[in-house]
Amino acid sequence: MLSTELLLLAVPAVLLTGLSKGGFGGAFGGIAVPLLALAVPPTQAAAIMLPILCTADLVGLRAYYGKWDLANLKIMLPGALLGVLLGALTFGMLDERVIALLIGGIAVAFVLLNLLRPPASTAGLPPARGKGTALSTLAGFTSFVAHAGGPPVMMHLLPQQLDKVRYVATINVFFLLTNAVKLLPYALLGQFSADNLLSSLALAPLVPLGVWAGLWLQNRVNHVWFYRIARAGLLLAGIQLIAQNL
Repeated sequence: MLSTELLLLAVPAVLLTGLSKGGFGGAFGGIAVPLLALAVPPTQAAAIMLPILCTADLVGLRAYYGKWDLANLKIMLPGALLGVLLGALTFGMLDERVIALLIGGIAVAFVLLNLLRPPASTAGLPPARGKGTALSTLAGFTSFVAHAGGPPVMMHLLPQQLDKVRYVATINVFFLLTNAVKLLPYALLGQFSADNLLSSLALAPLVPLGVWAGLWLQNRVNHVWFYRIARAGLLLAGIQLIAQNL
């Protein structure tokens, strides 16, 4: 069950995950596993968070059902499945710190490069199939390893400047399906011990509070500020991944 140290870290991590998924497309959700990893091993932190993430996806589904961008999902989901498969096959073989540093560096570089571009050059770009599939494969892989799939997905979707609801709905259903697929290999790899599942169950009631808070905030943020917040979240996620794994 939850120790006092783990509880103090898990409560803000779960609330922030729910808020991020409910209102900002997971922009600030990548902090959960690193926070929990301060109290338990990273693989255990990931195992505790997976049921929490699935719960947040399901709670958010009601608000965003049918509002996703189908053209993007057709590009992204095959890559995600491939990435999850690669993550399962290489579980325990790769250095998680190197992967996290790579993703963090890419995320920071993406935001900084977009700040240097003229706004018109990145507004309303159509979905890029090759880039989208590659980034989604990376998202599936890093999501399996450390639930850090947000930055690659955001790098694919942000340049398209989708309506904020369509953007969040697309990310919501993408991770709803990706996280659901991860459940079986996590179980086969022995990640769902009784202690881990009981910890997830104890934290689950916090999820709706976070998601509802995210929905409330999103309704009060216009399109321009939504994307500014999303990019800020991506930048912070990248910096956090780098700082945590140096």
